[in-house]
Amino acid sequence: MSASVSASRVGVWLIGARGSVATTVVAGCAAVSAGLHPPTGLVTETPEFADSGLPALANLVFGGHDTLDCPLPKRAEALAAGGVLPYGLTAAIGAELTAADREIRPGGPAPGDTRSEDELIAAFAADIRDFVRRRDLDRAVVVNVASTEPAATGTDLPASSLYAAAALRAGCPYVNFTPSTGLHHPALAPLAASSGLPYAGRDGKTGQTLLRSVLGPMFRQRALAVRAWSGTNLLGGGDGAALADPAAAAAKNAGKERVLADTLGSVPEGEVHIDDVPVLGDWKTAWDHIAFDGFLGARMILQTTWQGCDSALAAPLVLDLARLAARAHERGLTGPLTELGFYFKDPVGEGPSALGEQYAALVGFGERLRGEVR
Repeated sequence: MSASVSASRVGVWLIGARGSVATTVVAGCAAVSAGLHPPTGLVTETPEFADSGLPALANLVFGGHDTLDCPLPKRAEALAAGGVLPYGLTAAIGAELTAADREIRPGGPAPGDTRSEDELIAAFAADIRDFVRRRDLDRAVVVNVASTEPAATGTDLPASSLYAAAALRAGCPYVNFTPSTGLHHPALAPLAASSGLPYAGRDGKTGQTLLRSVLGPMFRQRALAVRAWSGTNLLGGGDGAALADPAAAAAKNAGKERVLADTLGSVPEGEVHIDDVPVLGDWKTAWDHIAFDGFLGARMILQTTWQGCDSALAAPLVLDLARLAARAHERGLTGPLTELGFYFKDPVGEGPSALGEQYAALVGFGERLRGEVR
């Protein structure tokens, strides 16, 4: 076996498996594996990771949990109609979409579900173990790509934390691509520490915050004083509807504010507003207005506009993270994967917030993953 590619068959268990991001992940992996499209946006397909021993895209097997019952092929057709997936792709990869859809199990807790938290965790973990056994997988990585939930309050575990606990109970690395609580719940800290498993998160950095992680260091390194930094997000789809809840929006904005605080050294005036615009569907627009002082107090303004497709931005990052976490597990790494902060607004562990420094740490992590491949 080449030192560059692992022969491991790796499961990718998606929480929110019938959502736009998950559907784009499955469709994109199939399209790239078949040579129908280039691996644009996949950092793990660049030369820097050629010898890191990552599992091949063709060796990824998909399944997951969801509370929705819309089949993946139908979901993919809707995304193609909205311009998210290329025209004609769903017909070419129909078999792969159907195979993944067969591996999706009912999520929860559903209204009226009387099971205890431990019973729910046990049921979710059993689904994951069954998936690994039936599909003869070497390992599986659980990735949360479900809609954002409000920040947890009290001692009850929110759905994201139930799934996170189930991932660890099933012996799987865990990645939280959302701002939801997941492993961050205080009740799960002992479980995460004792699991002997790698984990990463949270809140994928796909647009506005990606740009902030570049511009923030620029202002600081050029000794320019940022006086105010305000922003607005316009988005539709499931994420837009979820973030119309002020509590969910607050959880989302916490990571954006952290990036500015860490890269600028202080938090400037200004807020980020998130507006649900259903007609936009899976597309989003992020606008930033930055007021800063230059030499002799000259007042200046920088405005940026980022327009993109949320699922198309997120999907390659999810594939990167699944491959990196799987390889970390194969190499026996445990605990928070701080070097994966490149992908997140609010990464676990201590690490830099500037994108350039995060990328250097990520490349170093790729080198750390090198070694004998089975």
